[in-house]
Amino acid sequence: MHLSYKFCDEHKVPYKKVGKLIVARNSVEVKRLHDLFERGKKNNVPDMELIDGSRIKEFEPNCVGVKAIWSPHTGIVDWGLVTKHYGKHFEQAGGKVHFNFEVKGFHIASESQGSSASHHPVRIVDKRGQAVRCSYVLTCGGLQSDRLAEMSGCSREPRIVPFRGEYLLLKPEKQNLVRGNIYPVPDPRFPFLGVHFTPRMDGSVWLGPNAILAFKREGYRLVALVKSYLNCWGDIDVGDLWDAIRFRGFQKLAFKFMGFGTKEMIRSWFTSLQISELKSFVPQLTSSDVTRGPAGVRAQAMDGNGNLVDDFVFDVSEKAGDVGKRVLHCRNAPSPAATSSLAIAKMVADKVEQQFQLH
Repeated sequence: MHLSYKFCDEHKVPYKKVGKLIVARNSVEVKRLHDLFERGKKNNVPDMELIDGSRIKEFEPNCVGVKAIWSPHTGIVDWGLVTKHYGKHFEQAGGKVHFNFEVKGFHIASESQGSSASHHPVRIVDKRGQAVRCSYVLTCGGLQSDRLAEMSGCSREPRIVPFRGEYLLLKPEKQNLVRGNIYPVPDPRFPFLGVHFTPRMDGSVWLGPNAILAFKREGYRLVALVKSYLNCWGDIDVGDLWDAIRFRGFQKLAFKFMGFGTKEMIRSWFTSLQISELKSFVPQLTSSDVTRGPAGVRAQAMDGNGNLVDDFVFDVSEKAGDVGKRVLHCRNAPSPAATSSLAIAKMVADKVEQQFQLH
């Protein structure tokens, strides 16, 4: 986290340290909260406090709970802006960023294709037939990472299953209900965190998200049906949808968490149910205080047994000849990958040097 703050300071990227409360609402959650606090201490999280319910209002006057963890150094930033600065930094170091380059394959250039073939033998080809030449390739493909890996001879698993998270927004006149981040205590029985309150740099406050199967890997757009409060799950791509539901790993996950998944789909249709969950943290919240907001799609790596992959996965194919040996795939990066992106970058760079013997 300190690396991100340092980068923002050096590049004059605005941010706010608004803090975060992780709130326990009952005795079961209190026990989990204590366990989480102990893990935080072992990981040297700075200035973290375990506070009673009476102190919650010192930080969030409209929030209620039995106990909470207060983390004062948690901040917010526009990660889109940070990413643009990363890109500028890369270009200043001599790199080039290609936009709208949809990869269709990795190939080894033949000697007949020019003298640079021996120095930059890998050709990355896009859907228009354009190519980028390089010596080695590192992919971090997110929602398409499994398909990219398969192009260079790697296994299709772990498979990417896209989960759509839909947010609500506090109306501008109600944004003062929340000062900072308010999070639930993670429930180890379920694979997703649950709804939370997230202030943004523009002053808006996002509430949510839920977690439902996305019908398209880049399915960010809502498609209204009948009335504005009744929505399907956004963009639909038959190929992406069939790819997900026929995967045995997803079938096992769906069977195991059928009740949870059904509840999440219903909450997608009826925002009042999502608001009811949010009211357990901020009782003053009402349906008239919110409106539908944006959606995100989580690139969830999953194995064939339906287990969600929660660690880094690097992959290279030794069976695909020279192409496979020169392409390294980062197939999964666990949360919070944005917050930890600079530390992760160092680890990934070390992995690239080791894999391709670039010392």
